[in-house]
Amino acid sequence: MSGGSEPGPLDFDAGPGDDGAPAPRRAPGAPRAPRRRPPAPPGGARYLWVVGAAALVLVLVLVVATVQHGTERGARGIPAGDAIPPFAVPRALSALDGDANLARRAGEGAAGNRPACSVRRPDVLNGCVLRDRGPLVLAFFATRGKECVDQLDVMERVRAQTPGVQFAAIAIRGDRDAVRSLIRRHGWRFDVGYDRDGALANAFHVQVCPQLTFARQGGRVVETTFGELRGPALAAKARRLATR
Repeated sequence: MSGGSEPGPLDFDAGPGDDGAPAPRRAPGAPRAPRRRPPAPPGGARYLWVVGAAALVLVLVLVVATVQHGTERGARGIPAGDAIPPFAVPRALSALDGDANLARRAGEGAAGNRPACSVRRPDVLNGCVLRDRGPLVLAFFATRGKECVDQLDVMERVRAQTPGVQFAAIAIRGDRDAVRSLIRRHGWRFDVGYDRDGALANAFHVQVCPQLTFARQGGRVVETTFGELRGPALAAKARRLATR
């Protein structure tokens, strides 16, 4: 821990003994007393191996469950039937800098002074415009996640196969220049917004990457998927949006 900083979770200094009193000092030149190790209990090694194997299995189960279903802390996206929230964020390739506007009406303070739906300009990705224009597949991604980036490559391929359906993505925090570089290098032609402070990701209850929201025209959510979708599965879901 650096000097002057306050201890935080898993960030504290080893200090006094269990009773809070300072540890007694050893006299200068006095030999250090040898430490005695308690004898290992019979079968201890086998017990530790079993516990370690069980812990590994538990971790794998939790990872799979999180990718498929999210966590109990809200990584389930917007419930089916609810409308996606209004939002306005800078387009990733633009020079506009600012946090996400999530205001539903004027004067909502940290959410925004103007209603998000009214913030319409070429350098802004506006969720109200997207939801009114037609069916929408909206992905949230992080630049350092390989699966996230791969998913957007799949979206770009599927986009050409599903006319009438919009595809868009939101980069969550991260280095904006890295986001711009990915867009240019991978040739993504769908809209990409930049969620600088993560507020929009929070509004969509995003905790898994990639996470895709499927919404009908008007913004009603049909479903949210967690983890990578292959091309045929993504195309099938997008086509169902277009035929509803």
